[in-house]
Amino acid sequence: MPSRFGRVMSAPRKLAAILAADVAGYTRLTGIDEEGTLKRLRKLRRELINPAVSLHRGRIVKTTGDGILIEFPSVVDAVRCALDVQRGMDSRNSDFPAEQRMEFRIGIHLGDVVIEGEDLLGDGVNVAARLEGISEPGGICISDAAYHQVRDRLDVNFEDAGEQQLKNIARPVHIFHLRLARSLTQAKPALPLPDKPSIAALPFQNMSGDPEQEYFADGIVDDIITALTRMRWLFVIARNSSFTYKGRAVDVKQVGRELGVRYVLEGGVRKSANRVRITAQLIDAITGAHIWAERYDRDLTDIFAVQDEITECVAGAIEPELLKIEGGAAISRTENLNAWDLVRQGMWHFHQVRRETHFRARELFREALKLDPKLPEAHLWLGRVNGGLLAYDWSNDRAADLREGTEAALKAVQLDERNPYAHYALAITSVFAGAVERAILAAETAIALSPSFALGHMALGLARLNAGKAVEAIDPIEHGLRLSPFDPQNFVWLGSLALAQYFAGNREAALQTATRALSIRPDWANTLETLVICCAALERLDEARAFVEQMRPLEKPPDMFAQMKARRPEWAAEMTSMLRKAGLPE
Repeated sequence: MPSRFGRVMSAPRKLAAILAADVAGYTRLTGIDEEGTLKRLRKLRRELINPAVSLHRGRIVKTTGDGILIEFPSVVDAVRCALDVQRGMDSRNSDFPAEQRMEFRIGIHLGDVVIEGEDLLGDGVNVAARLEGISEPGGICISDAAYHQVRDRLDVNFEDAGEQQLKNIARPVHIFHLRLARSLTQAKPALPLPDKPSIAALPFQNMSGDPEQEYFADGIVDDIITALTRMRWLFVIARNSSFTYKGRAVDVKQVGRELGVRYVLEGGVRKSANRVRITAQLIDAITGAHIWAERYDRDLTDIFAVQDEITECVAGAIEPELLKIEGGAAISRTENLNAWDLVRQGMWHFHQVRRETHFRARELFREALKLDPKLPEAHLWLGRVNGGLLAYDWSNDRAADLREGTEAALKAVQLDERNPYAHYALAITSVFAGAVERAILAAETAIALSPSFALGHMALGLARLNAGKAVEAIDPIEHGLRLSPFDPQNFVWLGSLALAQYFAGNREAALQTATRALSIRPDWANTLETLVICCAALERLDEARAFVEQMRPLEKPPDMFAQMKARRPEWAAEMTSMLRKAGLPE
């Protein structure tokens, strides 16, 4: 094809291993101490990054502010260099408080690149840059093409994150997160033990050897956690936090310290045809001693009985005199195991938190309802998945999805009024529907049924905030975050907490909370908007304008606080004023 210079040109190309890296939260760090941050970054490049690149035969293609693009002759070299950098950062961060630590996000891809002088261009570079963008701070994210080059050559653990649609990349990319050994990452601070018995149920290992059975093992633990939360005398860590340990070799004592619990439940599941084998063991996280262990070999039709027995044995081992589960069984029963299985498959897809997996989950919940229209869990999860589609702006028809979600949640409550998850689904859909009083009542009911239900507490805080009750919203959100300290979706709840703190009059606390939210998901426009408002109100205008620039290219999700602004027009005016002050009209 003729070029704009009038003759046929063919740019030289090659296959290359590309590493892209940047500093997570760089804008925030420079806002705190611009000169010191630049000095630290220059020192890191000189003393850590450049020597590592040279050692592993890399070539620095270019640097852009806090970013760097490096070419390697092989993926193995690229990953080894990335490991050296992250290990080096681990030790260098030890002298800094959490909010001042400098952490790199690294993406690695093997792909075709275009050579333009000393520069490299093309999809191979673009994919690496996008992988860096979704990498965790202190983590490494690699493509499927890169993974196949190193999976049998390096002694490191990879977590399969499935296919993901990367921004401006035509086709989905199968990605893997590289999990460094626990000693290589900053240890999470120990949380104090609550004033009552406390437990975390870790993901059970899928022992079947069939990845397709992963949903089944996860579903077993989901049900056990649900049952445990019904015990009013027990403090139970939420599912999304305990599942952050999935696929990792864990030190039970460390898990106990990080989650702030006395007991840890772990086990494994093997399903073959109509038979299931479940192993479970309860461990004292302080001493490491095994308190109770059991193996169950049963027909699949006995699965509910096995779950009940495990729950009761755990309760009996912790507090024998409180063995009885209040309120009866916490798991919906059905005579149609196919419907039950479809719900578990849908739950697995739901927890992947991607647009396509949410739609797949909804299909599965609808199929389950065709088999058993009176299965409460299918209705409540249909309500939850529609709520998720609305919250993340993945809905193709917001009115229809809100209607289906609300009707499903109401039906779930009608069928099983003692299920806290049903009331939570109703609370969330009610917030989107503008029925704030109904949302508050539903969340309060969920908590009354299950005092350790993290989502119930968080939903109550969100509903109260939307009702214009900032002070009353703070405690339930904070309690929910303690019950689920490591939920990957906590950026949503921290954003709500930040606004509640702001309108309760504590702007400094709001800024700190919003900063925590940004560290979990740096590209969430709602969090950046809250940071702009906080900084502008505190007269930290340079920081506010920096967050404005970070926010401009992003699409803003639906407004979860529309009811709050309608009920408190003075709050809406305050937010608009601060945004304008920072140069970003509402």
